[in-house]
Amino acid sequence: MNETVARRLTGLAGIATAAAFIVEVPLYFIYSGSPPDSNVLARLLIGILALAFLIVFVTAFRELVKGANPAYEWVGTIALASGLVYATITLVSSGLEAGAVIAADHPIDPTITVSGTYILYGAIGRLMLALFLTAVGYGISRTHLLPRWTDRSAFILAGVNLVFVPSLFFGNTPAHFYAANGWGTTALMGAIFSYWMLALGICIYRSATRLAPADSPALRH
Repeated sequence: MNETVARRLTGLAGIATAAAFIVEVPLYFIYSGSPPDSNVLARLLIGILALAFLIVFVTAFRELVKGANPAYEWVGTIALASGLVYATITLVSSGLEAGAVIAADHPIDPTITVSGTYILYGAIGRLMLALFLTAVGYGISRTHLLPRWTDRSAFILAGVNLVFVPSLFFGNTPAHFYAANGWGTTALMGAIFSYWMLALGICIYRSATRLAPADSPALRH
């Protein structure tokens, strides 16, 4: 696969991931009480699709880093591994929620009822996403794949995710900002990551049409 095709694939995967997450997040706020099963299952299905696209993205991103500078292949591998772990634990969380909703004989709010997902969506997810973002930012900064704002924003977002790792000590009320399953820990951080991924995906896709040497400043403006 040549670099142009690789960048387009990576960019499209990033855009598809972001689009699915952006559609999913608002579905959590439509109902004030326990949402109907259709709402929960729809948002989980959209989230599962987003994670499938994310797997494609992290795999393709590793190849981009490796192609740009083989000396930093290990950074791309960390991004791949942490991205896969993040996708896996989120898929497990989605499965637990979907199973509980399907089995229940009345509407339930799985963000409260399914206690096994609190730390998976919260502290564990935030830590794995911080590792992923740090690897992506470092890989971009060392190989000069993309403009400087991409690696700098990745580092900032990684730091913000780390701030939410201790949220597991602050209860399980979704209406609270900093709870283990609070709207700040889960929904807000998910939304911010979605729009960052959208911007990154567009940037990578557009870079395929104006390729420059890896050490050229043309891609760093």
